[in-house]
Amino acid sequence: MSNRSFFWRHVRAPLLLFALMAGVLATTPLDRQIAHTLFFDEAHSRWLGAGTWWANALIHKGGAWLVRLLVVGALALWVTTYIKPGLATWRRPALYFAVSTLLGVGLVGLLKALTNVDCPWDLTEFGGRFSFIDLFEHRPVAWRRAQCFPSGHASAGYALLALYFTFRERSRRAGQFGLLAGLAVGLIFGLAQQSRGAHFLSHDVWSAMLVWTAELALYTFAFKARLWDRSQWESNEGTAASRLPDGGTCSLPPSAGPVAGA
Repeated sequence: MSNRSFFWRHVRAPLLLFALMAGVLATTPLDRQIAHTLFFDEAHSRWLGAGTWWANALIHKGGAWLVRLLVVGALALWVTTYIKPGLATWRRPALYFAVSTLLGVGLVGLLKALTNVDCPWDLTEFGGRFSFIDLFEHRPVAWRRAQCFPSGHASAGYALLALYFTFRERSRRAGQFGLLAGLAVGLIFGLAQQSRGAHFLSHDVWSAMLVWTAELALYTFAFKARLWDRSQWESNEGTAASRLPDGGTCSLPPSAGPVAGA
């Protein structure tokens, strides 16, 4: 399988799902309806996650530190592979995980600085000072610059989708676990931020797609879809069946959804 075919196979289903979701959210008031229904207490005019320990300290601050520690750990492992030759087989996987995580989060952070979109908590209908402006509508020049789109914190969670590419060559099970872990953490981070009024659902949808595409492109074209030296593998599962054939992809369970594109 060529690199281009591999990339297309893994991006086509997520791209279709993204186009449908982003299109609906951009052309309907569904974003704000979801926020009003699930996350905003109309009677007390407050966000349900505002001021809570689980949304602020545990998921927002603690979650950010978790991802930072994973990146630092991967970089430390990468450096260690030059000191301990026995760990050399981990060199490319560790480097890929660290770089791809930083790339995904950095790309979303850059777009946040450029898009000039308000957070839900800034809007008048949620007790803020500004009127709702669609993503591609003109924003009054006199208004202060906003930096709330896409979702930065959700992108940190979805950045763990890199675990799928990190381990997919070595073990189907590990690749599937990495995929599901990235989806779950990204979803949890995103919902916590929505409950605080920091983001709408559409912000998370964009973050997930941007991160997946960036990490897929890095794996496919910069790392040539190959992180592991197969000659040095010592399979923990003890069977060749647990490994992927050259150029193969994971066979994902239905619950994994279309993100894997397999």
